[in-house]
Amino acid sequence: MREVSAKLITETVKELCIKAACDLPEDVENLIAAGLEQEESQFGIYSLEKILKNVKLARSEHAPICQDTGMTVIFVEIGQDLRVTEGDLTEAINEGVRQGYEEGYLRKSVVSDPVLDRRNTGDNTPAVIHMEIVPGDKLTIQVLPKGAGSENMGAVKMCKPAEGIDGVKDFIVNSITQAGGNPCPPVIVGVGIGGTMDKCTLLAKKALARKAGAPNPNPAYAEVEKEFLERINKLGIGPQGFGGKVTALAVHIETYPTHIAMMPVCVTLNCHAARHTEATL
Repeated sequence: MREVSAKLITETVKELCIKAACDLPEDVENLIAAGLEQEESQFGIYSLEKILKNVKLARSEHAPICQDTGMTVIFVEIGQDLRVTEGDLTEAINEGVRQGYEEGYLRKSVVSDPVLDRRNTGDNTPAVIHMEIVPGDKLTIQVLPKGAGSENMGAVKMCKPAEGIDGVKDFIVNSITQAGGNPCPPVIVGVGIGGTMDKCTLLAKKALARKAGAPNPNPAYAEVEKEFLERINKLGIGPQGFGGKVTALAVHIETYPTHIAMMPVCVTLNCHAARHTEATL
């Protein structure tokens, strides 16, 4: 059985947190640049130009792309033939977040209690960690800092199966309409369909972790993604909500089998700073 030390995990998470905050991945930057070529609105063009300038400045100055450096969402795939040594996996991840936000001078935004005692924890921990056991002996860590502006615009609906694909489409498009300029468009739209209420929300968040613009491997759902993107971009919300053709950069759909009496659907959004990065140990 292969071994990976908790210390290495901590160091990896620290570096990923800093990189994610300061270096927008190329897949997202390319979609923003493509959006600039398509945009016709004067304010939309102005916004996209400033966004791209900010991306390059953040990268060159090693500074956060956005002052909201997010609540740290982490997806972990653990090979069943791998063992973590010299510490606890969850503690190692949270220590990496703690060090990353301290050493990277990233804003700490996590409060210890959601309602009764909203006191800042001071180090952006705990992270929201999703773990999955997979075949093999590798450990893959994916970091997605999730800002509140876009996260607050998410929505879940327990659709009736009889509503079918039209009901799903209407819910998703209506969710984007209601969000308007609040999630700092152009957005990436993550959609989860199926499972249970909690599963569909996880699917939607995992959809945001996909390479930006990569289609669903199922051709039928890839066509639905394409249709959604076209419909959303006809809403006229535009970059930063100032009006225009480019409201969304991509729509990603993930699905899971569900109960005969259910059809849960979740919509979650990433702002234009769709930060994600990963490493495999």
